Amino acid sequence: MSNSLQGKKLVIVGGTTGLGLSAARAFVKEGAFVVIVGRSAENSTAAIELLGATARSLVADASTPTTAITAIELALKHFGGFDGLYHVAGGSGRQRGDGPVAEISDEGWEFTLRLNLDSIFYSNRAAIRQFLKQGHGGTILNMGSVLSFSPSPEFFTTHAYAAAKAAIVGMTQSAASYYAPRNIRLNVIAPALVETPMSGRAQQNPAIMQFIKNKQPLDGGRIGVPSDLDAAAVFFMSDASRFVTGQVLAVDGGWSVSEG
Repeated sequence: MSNSLQGKKLVIVGGTTGLGLSAARAFVKEGAFVVIVGRSAENSTAAIELLGATARSLVADASTPTTAITAIELALKHFGGFDGLYHVAGGSGRQRGDGPVAEISDEGWEFTLRLNLDSIFYSNRAAIRQFLKQGHGGTILNMGSVLSFSPSPEFFTTHAYAAAKAAIVGMTQSAASYYAPRNIRLNVIAPALVETPMSGRAQQNPAIMQFIKNKQPLDGGRIGVPSDLDAAAVFFMSDASRFVTGQVLAVDGGWSVSEG
């Protein structure tokens, strides 16, 4: 589908590295204008150099309530509109105390939910408020995880993270139901293990990599790469998905249907 995002003005929260940057490249290739949000000024500068003149960046923390508001304002100012939000930002709370329920610290719970759930609430609220103001609908794609519905008890025991990702599905589907008459669509994409900065621990563990060969058996059995999600992201952000809302799409290499 050539230029399926032609002229769309999109915000990617968490768009300066990994899955978000890969999607930004795909969106620009398909004709979109993008505002990318990330916490690192260095990553932001590098991403803009890669994306070119149809991109703008904002250095900010996604778990701050005003970040998405500012990003949407940038899209309106520089590109003259706002058509969709892709929220990618999130991450592991393992080093801050996430783990099995009995071992999660208060700090680990609060940090992980703030990073993964609060941030999506703030960005979705900002986007929906702007869509309602504009009066002609829009699309939101939220980043979930297969761990929210297909757990891995041996290697991936971060239960606050799983709880946050499951809550994202609940919020997305409830909002999709409520706002469908306003032509505001919300969906979730749920990857398994993908080669990103967040998955460094797993990538360095030979036992986990052996597990992945069987748990993600598609394409020879491998860890995912960010571009594996690009086509799905383009679909959800484009008018090709204009009759789709409240859905969870697992792009997981077969994780959720395999024993591992």
